[in-house]
Amino acid sequence: MEPQLVKSAERTVRILEALAAAPGTLTLSEVQQLTGFPRSSLHALMRTLVELNWVETDAARSAFGIGPHALLTGTAYLDKDPALPFAQATLEDLREETGQTAHFARRDEAHVLYLATRESRDAHHIIPRVGRRLPAHVTALGQVLLAQLTDDEVKALLPDPLPGITDHTITDLGKLTGELDQVRTRGWAYEREQGTSGVACVAVTVDYRIPATDAISCSMPADLPPAQIERVIEAVITHTHKLAATLRREGIR
Repeated sequence: MEPQLVKSAERTVRILEALAAAPGTLTLSEVQQLTGFPRSSLHALMRTLVELNWVETDAARSAFGIGPHALLTGTAYLDKDPALPFAQATLEDLREETGQTAHFARRDEAHVLYLATRESRDAHHIIPRVGRRLPAHVTALGQVLLAQLTDDEVKALLPDPLPGITDHTITDLGKLTGELDQVRTRGWAYEREQGTSGVACVAVTVDYRIPATDAISCSMPADLPPAQIERVIEAVITHTHKLAATLRREGIR
């Protein structure tokens, strides 16, 4: 049974999500097109959000963007996550050992949300930032977390066909479920240029919850020699398993 949502609260959240996902500011008409809400109620909600600093606008109120109070709420989420300080220490150790960029992320339905990142000091590629959300099927982080679900659960969660981001993105749901079966067998996920051209990534779940909600990954140049990739995989497995053991020992769930 679907939960009954309070209309005004749902619309407020959808507006903020639309503004957060936009690459720039949006006009009121663009927000209306994205949300489908009536202009009259949309105008009143936008005015309220501006007054409460959840939305910013220009003097003419012709363009709108996410406001500073949204940042405060997001920061509070990170500050109150008991696993995050341990994960950040793990990322530091992993970057130190591999020289590559390390990430800590959590599955958010059909996406992964990046909670911490430690960039390689000589990184020349685009790295997902803290707070960025990406489709789970295009990342090693997402694939290793989707592998925690059954095939039926994955099919119910993801669209078919899957949206593509690069020429290497898996867009066939059947092919993805086959890949997830391999991930379950070997215990880690590896993708090459599926989310970002020129970048490969390996990920392992942090098994302190059942099913796992979090994962650690390393991003690396896609042309890294196989022997170096193997060393990165081994390092990610070792550090992630150590993190999971620490979190369980600390009683963090």
